[in-house]
Amino acid sequence: VFCWFTNPKSLGDVNMVTEELKNLYYKRLLPIEKYYSFHHFHSPSYEDADFDNKPMVLVMGQYSAGKTTFIRYLIEQEFPGSRVGPEPTTDCFTALMYGDTERIIPGNALTVDPKKPFRNLNIFGNSFLNRLQCVQMPNQVLENISIIDTPGILTASKRKLSRGYDFPAVLRWFAERVDRIILLFDSHKLEFSDELTWAFGALLGFEDKLRVVLNKADRMDSQQLMRVYGALMWSLGKVFRTPEILRVYIGSFWSEPRQMCDHYQLIELEEEDLLSDIRNLPRNAAVRKLNDLVKRARLAHAHIISYLKQEMPTIFCKESKKHNLIYQLPVIFTKIQQRHQVPAGDFPDCTKMQEKLLGHDFSKFKALKPALMTSLDKLLTTDIANRMPLLQQQEMSKKSLPSVLDGEFLGTFRPEHYRRDPFKELPKDDESSEIDLDGWVVERYKPKYDEIFYNLSPSEGKLSGTKVKKWMITTLLPNSVLAHIWRLSDIDGDGMLDNEEFALAVHLIEGKLEGHWLPRQLPSHLVPPSKRLSTVRHED
Repeated sequence: VFCWFTNPKSLGDVNMVTEELKNLYYKRLLPIEKYYSFHHFHSPSYEDADFDNKPMVLVMGQYSAGKTTFIRYLIEQEFPGSRVGPEPTTDCFTALMYGDTERIIPGNALTVDPKKPFRNLNIFGNSFLNRLQCVQMPNQVLENISIIDTPGILTASKRKLSRGYDFPAVLRWFAERVDRIILLFDSHKLEFSDELTWAFGALLGFEDKLRVVLNKADRMDSQQLMRVYGALMWSLGKVFRTPEILRVYIGSFWSEPRQMCDHYQLIELEEEDLLSDIRNLPRNAAVRKLNDLVKRARLAHAHIISYLKQEMPTIFCKESKKHNLIYQLPVIFTKIQQRHQVPAGDFPDCTKMQEKLLGHDFSKFKALKPALMTSLDKLLTTDIANRMPLLQQQEMSKKSLPSVLDGEFLGTFRPEHYRRDPFKELPKDDESSEIDLDGWVVERYKPKYDEIFYNLSPSEGKLSGTKVKKWMITTLLPNSVLAHIWRLSDIDGDGMLDNEEFALAVHLIEGKLEGHWLPRQLPSHLVPPSKRLSTVRHED
């Protein structure tokens, strides 16, 4: 029996947990952020959409690394504006989100929509907003997560080109808000350009969200792959100076047949690991939001602002004193750390803080307000602890994303979105189509399929899942696609295939090898005649 899939379950309702987190933020944390102008120095205040939005995945990498193809692989569907090529083809930040109808929302309109978590992007100006869009489309994957496609990071030969906006700053804005960052590298073009190094700088502090993918690994032998993998790990170690080693996945992430290679099994295992990580994002979404909330609360911003206010003279030499305080900021951090017992990790980056302080009038800063600090302390010591049981209960009840390994995640969309004819539901208002439905479109190919079936030595007229799997993997299609084909073909759900079900499976495989999308559910004209009555009863 196939062990690749789990039955898709409902994701459950998390409104209660979301409302609790919102209430904590608006009641305890937001008044402190406003009082000490937190948004001028760090990130903008949270809005309802930041709590209500689905988990987001940021896909980034150098051009031609396979970003757009990777997204198509996840949703098993093309999306408006997507184009694949060896040259830089994606010049926009594209947010893929669920919608009942397919439409494109331009950047300027997107940033004024209170229901979308992108309102604060207007700080990057029109040059960026003209390169921002949201694509809404009906897709099962996008019902549970949103995906952000990014422009390809330029190589050394193109680094002099100006984008017209602060690309690393935009990446950091998204990195702070997304649940997962997928960074793709082309195993054949491993090059660390200036812009890539700047992009890495934008990701510092978010290493826990980062997953690195060495893509197109089926197109080289094991010796070459070992050398490229080693070079990538060495380069990443120079940029991310942390004791922990970043997780690097080796794969070939697209839904077409892979090239046979010595490390084919490794690619399959790496695929399962990465997809499992993405699949669990909805389950961990509330925990991530709580974690971000605590991060903001622990930042020693209020202590810094109040100390600078306290040290400023009342009348004379304000400007010289201001510059002196900015110069001594590292020493001030140490004093605050000792006086208030604040851990060193709760302070912002000193250099960036110094840069931002230059444009502010210290005399307008606010002194430490005991009532606000007591409220903050209550948030961290009592309120969060009281909400943890509710959070744990929600986490246990919340199911993961529909399994990629059973094909539900990969896609397959609703009947109205089938792209090509072989698997498309035939119209029922046409007399000729009614005649076609009386037959079975697979029947004409069945003698050829039966020969394969009987060569696999069926037992009592059926093939076990083990035998079918052994034959299926010779097609070199990803396990995720094969598992979906198995689910469509095992109509009676007994874990085995008879000759008609096997013929259907081979027909679907051949269609997929020709480049067609698979249906989400089996159209009636593909159901074997002997199974149609049982299928109708099952649907009833």
